[in-house]
Amino acid sequence: MGYAQLVIGPAGSGKSTYCSSLYDHCQTVGRNIHIVNLDPAAEHFNYPVDMDIRELISLEDVMEELGMGPNGGLIYCMEHLEDSLDDWLDEQLENYLDDDYLVFDCPGQIELFTHVPVLRNFVEHLKRKNFNVCAVYLLDSQFITDVTKYISGCMASLSAMIQLELPHINILSKMDLVSNKKDVDEYLDPNAQSLLSQLNRQMGPRFGKLNKCLAELVDDYTAW
Repeated sequence: MGYAQLVIGPAGSGKSTYCSSLYDHCQTVGRNIHIVNLDPAAEHFNYPVDMDIRELISLEDVMEELGMGPNGGLIYCMEHLEDSLDDWLDEQLENYLDDDYLVFDCPGQIELFTHVPVLRNFVEHLKRKNFNVCAVYLLDSQFITDVTKYISGCMASLSAMIQLELPHINILSKMDLVSNKKDVDEYLDPNAQSLLSQLNRQMGPRFGKLNKCLAELVDDYTAW
């Protein structure tokens, strides 16, 4: 059985930095991992790339040849990857042993792991190839110093959890950029009533029922 880690999260959340740090750590402890680039728009890496989607398709080529913008072009690239799972991906996977550990550095376009089925189908293909897969979701910790940003980040992460149906861990990145770390503390183990109170103070009365549902939803999944 092979092992795979899907590194997801919004653009700029530090996914590639995480992959680089993970690679360096594994090198230090003598564990072998392989980093896979799944971002057709990527240009620079701080880790050795063992498998690269740009060998199959690149965003630059799609934008130039098809006249697409960056967002539509990225979706096109990932859908092309989905169509090539039985060919390109299977050929690439033949280079790895059964107990190899693959880390997939994914694009940051949020719809890819919230409602577009591309990554879900990618994961299902890996499972059929006898890979045990987990998801690591990175969120910029600066997003949780404010209740509305915190709720937004939670909803995006929860959407990814539901869409991918994988063992899932959330990681707060860029803590060194948070000026007052006490602002983050109350959101690490949030209380539903506290969240609701903060939301109601920032939003109009007509959002009261919505705020209550959001606070309870976060509380329900926090209990997991």
